[in-house]
Amino acid sequence: MDKVDIKSPTTEKVDIKSLTKEELTRLLTERGEKSFRADQLYDWMHVKLARNTGEMTNIPKTIREFIDNECHYTSLSIEDMQVSAVDGTRKYLFSLGDGNIIEAVWMKYRDWSSVCVSSQVGCRMGCRFCASTLDGCVRDLTASEMLDEVYSIQRATGERVSNIVVMGSGEPLDNYVNLIRFIKLLSDENGLNIGERHITVSTCGLVPEIKRLAGEKLQITLALSLHAPDDEKRREIMPIANKYPLREVMSAVEYYFRETGRRVTFEYAISKGVNDSGEDALKLSKLLKGLKGHVNLIPVNPVRERDFKRSSEGDIASFKSKLEKNGINVTIRREMGRDIDGACGQLRRKHLEERFHA
Repeated sequence: MDKVDIKSPTTEKVDIKSLTKEELTRLLTERGEKSFRADQLYDWMHVKLARNTGEMTNIPKTIREFIDNECHYTSLSIEDMQVSAVDGTRKYLFSLGDGNIIEAVWMKYRDWSSVCVSSQVGCRMGCRFCASTLDGCVRDLTASEMLDEVYSIQRATGERVSNIVVMGSGEPLDNYVNLIRFIKLLSDENGLNIGERHITVSTCGLVPEIKRLAGEKLQITLALSLHAPDDEKRREIMPIANKYPLREVMSAVEYYFRETGRRVTFEYAISKGVNDSGEDALKLSKLLKGLKGHVNLIPVNPVRERDFKRSSEGDIASFKSKLEKNGINVTIRREMGRDIDGACGQLRRKHLEERFHA
């Protein structure tokens, strides 16, 4: 039997909260512990959401000392939190074990709540309208770090999280292995048991990884960050388009639907004078005609370091109407937390600047 080798990148110790229940059982039984101890420990980590071993009242001292001394136990610290006065949306800034910081957002709806998590510290995709990419990608997040964004918020709010969107800082499919482990732990019936159909993963269009994801046969929702109706305009705002033209991206999306039966969401950050014209709407309609999915129009969140501006309400409504007349299913994303640092990466960047000038 192979030795458990899921290591924390910051300590090189076993990343115990990233282990599946089977891996955790193997880790403990190899040390001579009974298998039910793994059940108890897994429950403390993924159901009771223990912040440290000191909270694990029925775990023997020898096991707690083993974890404290020989394993890495991920527990994020809340560095800052902003609350929207408009709708109660909360934006959290978390400190990681190595001093890096990441963002996550909690959104409360009438009967349920959603958390938008980051998948990397920063991002290397370079999308022109996004604050996350301004300082590049520092490193990938581990599965346990992604999980603890959710766990920390559920502890802080006291409310069960219903839906997860992996749409914060980072390109999720650029952190593929940790992403899949995160999804499987999050949806495990022995953990928080958040159904795969309540998990959405966003991508800017990494073609090989979209096809690889299709092979996982997960029931998650895939969201393609499209943001432009043709290659020329897409290359101007999304550098990844230089590597993967729309022909290849859309082919991968069709393949994903055939393999999984899951419709794809097409994210379209609509920006004044960039991609909000009637001609853009017509081109987008032609691009998506016949595909199984729908368009999510996202009024762009202005970022100080970027030139992109929000389209007018009238132009957004007109764009939506033109898509609908051409048979495209489309919604306008409900804006949450508009009065706080809403765009991906804004709060993190503000804190990085404060650190630099301190």
